[in-house]
Amino acid sequence: MMKPTLSALIALTSLTLAAAGALAQDVDLAAGKASFNKCLACHAIGDGAKNKVGPELNGLDGRHSGTAEGYSYSDANKNSGITWNEAQFKEYIKDPKAKIPGTKMAFAGIKSETEINNLWAFISQYDKDGKTKSK
Repeated sequence: MMKPTLSALIALTSLTLAAAGALAQDVDLAAGKASFNKCLACHAIGDGAKNKVGPELNGLDGRHSGTAEGYSYSDANKNSGITWNEAQFKEYIKDPKAKIPGTKMAFAGIKSETEINNLWAFISQYDKDGKTKSK
């Protein structure tokens, strides 16, 4: 068996670190929390969150659309067949009415990919009980 050379090990380490950096998108939870201020008029998240004009968003990642307990959803939302995950949320938040025609969510959307990534990181950190998931 051949021994790897030092330069080969350095190259392999560099490639591994570069790939890891590309996979772990840089997100800013503080920026995501600031972006969530756009949502606060209608949505709550975290410990003690309750439905408002829109449903509470605890445990959104993995939740079926139209199923937050006690919230009166539009038929469009209840029948969308969506299970919320990162890809679904990111598509939806760009233009909610295009993703779910007939939704009662009156929000123009967020176009900035960076802002969307930060917002998803902030929202998805909460479990169904409003506690932050341990990373």
